[in-house]
Amino acid sequence: MNGHPQPPVPVIIDCDTGVDDALALLFAVRHPGIDLRAITCVAGNTDVDGVVRNTLTVLEQAGAPDIPVARGAERPLVEPARSARHVHGGDGMGDLGLPAPTRTPADVDAVTLLRREILASPRPVTLVPTAPLTNIALLLRTHPEVTGNIERIVFMGGAVEIGNATPVAEFNVWHDPEAAAILLTAGVPITMYGLDVFRRVVVPGPLVRRLRADPDAGTRLAGELLAHRPSAPDGDPGDSEAGGLGDAGAICTVADPAGLTTRLLPVEVALAPGPTRGQTIVDRRARPGESEIHGEDRETALVDVALDVDVSRFVKLYLSTVGR
Repeated sequence: MNGHPQPPVPVIIDCDTGVDDALALLFAVRHPGIDLRAITCVAGNTDVDGVVRNTLTVLEQAGAPDIPVARGAERPLVEPARSARHVHGGDGMGDLGLPAPTRTPADVDAVTLLRREILASPRPVTLVPTAPLTNIALLLRTHPEVTGNIERIVFMGGAVEIGNATPVAEFNVWHDPEAAAILLTAGVPITMYGLDVFRRVVVPGPLVRRLRADPDAGTRLAGELLAHRPSAPDGDPGDSEAGGLGDAGAICTVADPAGLTTRLLPVEVALAPGPTRGQTIVDRRARPGESEIHGEDRETALVDVALDVDVSRFVKLYLSTVGR
């Protein structure tokens, strides 16, 4: 080690700004190790125009520099859009009554902005999708040359064990399973930050209250967003304000990869109609089974799957960054 600090990681976030995407953006614009080069928006938690508005609002509240924000796909590749307003509120971001943003989006679409920023980056970009993967699939199919300047894709999506949109499927992958299948075969290193770790990173109520009382607008917004989203209603009944970091854990992983335990495993997305559609099937077997022995060939990809997370490390990292 030569003792010189590492240059910040060039990052592009693709999001459907609801409560926890907003938490991720607040972290990304304040962490010195992250150079947030662009943000692209896709339908998911709310409609795409709402996502654009929410994203610009968060940047404004955080006092962020002028980061280009582009509008992307308004629906999945095959299916109609299906929002998660019952979780994220009517405006998709907790109905906090924030003022309308004065910032405006870029005059190009998301795929154009993604291509431009990835190819223009002097160092390979880390792409962090925290949303349905429609924009990323469109990018990879339209401009496959971008993969040459992508270091890694860290996506919030999927689940090894239990889903939330269905018993086995997580919302982002379930919302656009075809797009997720395209992502997995992008030919670049991929980290899957799935529900197994996503659900575990919870900020205790007393720390949330401290954020809500902070004089800084961005820090205070983080507290309001966490309080909107009680993370464990069946957990500690005396800690009603505890809130999950959710998507923000994926961007914490970029800043501090050692906080996450991953294993390189074959993953495929179930695309057939029915109860398994959108499931991420993660193969943790020690040896091949009869299906492989009998020559059934399925398209799987090797993915760094998150299996464990250092909760207190990520909570500390998040609070020290957003509450600077």
